[in-house]
Amino acid sequence: MEDGIRTSRRYLIFILLTVSLLFKCEKERSLDRNSEYEAVKLAINNVIGWAVDKDFDLFFGTIADDSNFISVTPNERVKFGVADVKNDTAFWASPNFKAVRHEIHDLRINFSRDGKVAWYYCVLDDYNTWKGQPANWEKVRWTGVLEKRNGRWRVVQQHYSWPK
Repeated sequence: MEDGIRTSRRYLIFILLTVSLLFKCEKERSLDRNSEYEAVKLAINNVIGWAVDKDFDLFFGTIADDSNFISVTPNERVKFGVADVKNDTAFWASPNFKAVRHEIHDLRINFSRDGKVAWYYCVLDDYNTWKGQPANWEKVRWTGVLEKRNGRWRVVQQHYSWPK
């Protein structure tokens, strides 16, 4: 009888340790998701916020650095690949263009099951001037996809549009 009690206790201890370990792993996964969410949020902000200081290194370090990058803007500009973007920086580099600030509203970020891909939706207010006159994008819908490459989140696709 005493052997049965010992065996039962061992099983009970084993089950409690297993459940405890599972809760700990789930908590760590949750914490990782929170840090990944913040990293993706930062990348999203960087892909638009770089313009305030004209920090092209930040911009090109945040988008995919290959031919897979796609960007679609409301003024019917479509860029395929980072080379296409790098060949078209005159507008942003111009002293006539000044980025003031941006605001992101209703940001929603989702992750693939393996955590290596994220996609987002938000509404963007992007405040700028051109030759001293307002050149804003207000209430623009902005969606995109990021991929984690070599430990860094990179925007691989983005699309801006104005609602009708």
